[in-house]
Amino acid sequence: MKRQENLERAKSSEIWDVVVIGGGATGLGVAVDAATRGFSTLLLERRDFAKGTSSRSTKLVHGGVRYLAQGYVDLVREALRERGRLAKNAPHLFKSEAFIIPGEKWWTAPYYTFGLWLYDRLAGKLGIGHTRYLGKGEANKLLEGVKPEKLRNGVCYYDGQFDDSRLAVNLAQTAIEHGAAVVNYCEVIGLEKNEAGKICGVKIRDNLGGDEFTAKARCVVNATGVFANEINKMDDPNALDGIVPSQGVHIVIDRKFLPGDSALMVPKTSDGRVLFAVPWHDKLVVGTTDTLVKEAEYEPRPLEQEVEFILNTAKDYLVKAPTRADIRSVFVGLRPLAAPKDSGKSTKEVSRSHKVHVTPSGMVDIIGGKWTTYRQMAEDAVDAAIKDKTLPEKPCQTTELKIHGHAPADMSHHLGYYGSDRPAIEALAQADAKAGSKIHPDHPFLYAEALWAVREEMAQTLEDVLARRIRLRAGMPRGSHCRRRRRAWRSGKLHRHQRREGAQLAGHHPQQVAARRRRRVERHAQQAAVPGRLTLSAGITPAPAFLSRMAIRPTLFRLLPSYQYI
Repeated sequence: MKRQENLERAKSSEIWDVVVIGGGATGLGVAVDAATRGFSTLLLERRDFAKGTSSRSTKLVHGGVRYLAQGYVDLVREALRERGRLAKNAPHLFKSEAFIIPGEKWWTAPYYTFGLWLYDRLAGKLGIGHTRYLGKGEANKLLEGVKPEKLRNGVCYYDGQFDDSRLAVNLAQTAIEHGAAVVNYCEVIGLEKNEAGKICGVKIRDNLGGDEFTAKARCVVNATGVFANEINKMDDPNALDGIVPSQGVHIVIDRKFLPGDSALMVPKTSDGRVLFAVPWHDKLVVGTTDTLVKEAEYEPRPLEQEVEFILNTAKDYLVKAPTRADIRSVFVGLRPLAAPKDSGKSTKEVSRSHKVHVTPSGMVDIIGGKWTTYRQMAEDAVDAAIKDKTLPEKPCQTTELKIHGHAPADMSHHLGYYGSDRPAIEALAQADAKAGSKIHPDHPFLYAEALWAVREEMAQTLEDVLARRIRLRAGMPRGSHCRRRRRAWRSGKLHRHQRREGAQLAGHHPQQVAARRRRRVERHAQQAAVPGRLTLSAGITPAPAFLSRMAIRPTLFRLLPSYQYI
């Protein structure tokens, strides 16, 4: 998967059958669906694949127990069907996870057991486990770390778990394998219309190279999630907002707070929602919240009350209550909820189902939905274009389509998430001692994975590698510890080499930093031609070039007070 090759295809004079705007779950799903039907397809993402919401989920592929309680039976049935299909189509990324609902009262477990029995029945032949009642002894054994008074009984049910950003990368690879052109860091800055007022192309800016060009299209799909309103305004400046962003916050803490293999599901929090504590990549992801926000941002920030809500809820259930000091990281995603007709509705009342419609100019607009149903959403979007006569009739091919990396699941090793690509990465690690060494001694990730991300997975920045190709995000936090580090930098309390790296990573002296980065890129380009030297690739952007140095010194990671999975 080479960005330059795909970019050159995007710049060609080809008239595309389908141009997809947005490289998150929905857009990548549409690209795969369209390409496998035989349509010439171009996907454009203005940042990195799954940069926004699609890499900040609860890491669950689920039917939605809460939706069943609210009476959305059809929505749950659809989600459970898609959950089963993903388990078959991408087994290297899918894991069946046991969830336990603690029973504080004698009637709690029997009550939920009945509801979850129906949950299992709705999955049909695509089910992944059977709900069962847990007595006090078994419940306490499986949920070690939960207060005994919360476990008079319990109920165990099963849902799916996955790696969201890795699935996004695999979908991009799948689309390319079926003939699509897929490009990240390419932004749509305008829409072109013919004399009849129909959209016939898009204006594009390469956010890395700066070039602007046009791509002709028979059909344009707006799959930009929480940013869909922006594209709709390009089409019709008077268009009403179809998206209501809802913010979901997760915290990441150590597994010691819930050491078992089972996940905890709190069925009803103080505000009437559910909360999960899920083991993931040897950490514990706890969330989520549901807060309407006014504007969509690429880097949304958690509200103080959201973090406190998660900590307080965890405190009610866990023997050892996590504090703010125990939080390894916090990540925030924005849900693209379909706007309700009644503006006074709460987020609990806003529909989680997706909606597809074709605008008067012929653009297919898809809003709402979630990761679990991405494939169905994509099918519905392409079907809408066919129904509108924008595209010719061609049947969907994705219900049993094997996604790139398809291989038997192997969660015993972190390289198992690469599926069929694992042997190539292992060969890369064996070919060079440096490539086979760990990026950091406390985490399993190898330099070979960073090399692979740049060479084969279109990673363009250091963040692309550490946050979405592997799940180790190194960055300067925005919290108080970051401010303390900055003060130390200014006061000269850090060592000379730490001050230099701290200034670079914290963003101080931008002109000096930019100059250093330019020199680093030039040096990397020269080194790439030296036989036998370990490099990422020539001509990449500054951040990955930093990885091409023969070592990332441990001092860099000591400088960063928080580096964890997200």
